Amino acid sequence: MRLGMVIDLKRCMACYGCQVSCKAEHGTPPGVFFARLVKREEGNYPTTRQLFLPVLCNHCEDAPCVSACPTGASYYAEHGIVDINSDICVGCRTCMMACPYGNRYFHGEESYYFGEAGPTPYEEARTERHPVGVVMKCNFCRHRLAEGQEPACVANCAAKARTIGDLDDPDSDVSRLIKERNGFTLHPEAGTKPKVYYLE
Repeated sequence: MRLGMVIDLKRCMACYGCQVSCKAEHGTPPGVFFARLVKREEGNYPTTRQLFLPVLCNHCEDAPCVSACPTGASYYAEHGIVDINSDICVGCRTCMMACPYGNRYFHGEESYYFGEAGPTPYEEARTERHPVGVVMKCNFCRHRLAEGQEPACVANCAAKARTIGDLDDPDSDVSRLIKERNGFTLHPEAGTKPKVYYLE
């Protein structure tokens, strides 16, 4: 089984639901967004339009972050999910330099949303899972998958623009959508074989 995700750009309405639900699920520090929405405007007035691109870790089959990691902290978990073992990460950030998508973050120091006021009860409950001095990233919500739930970004997408499933199963929803709607990946020239596909 190879777990992958399909994001339908026609359905995405840039509501930030994926970004907010991911933030709430993982309690990441300020400035860290495992799932984020990139916005761009194109054209000239009066014929302009906004383009939205939801991005997250692509969980590449040939992940340069895994091969670049000197300690083995970046690794392939079950179903091809790329994850980080924070216990052996030394914070060298080699993986961040190797990732062509910019989807990794370095947690350099404790920081809170209200600064000197200290952490809120929510931050205390969530941030204990994020040690300082290591790299962090999306892991397809492995803890939720283990309980039979979808990743937070998929479960909370109001437009149902995200689908997760088995890329090895030709009858799965993700495989069908990729085939029927010519799913594409970001930066195919990098040769990383991403497992996050987009539909136009």
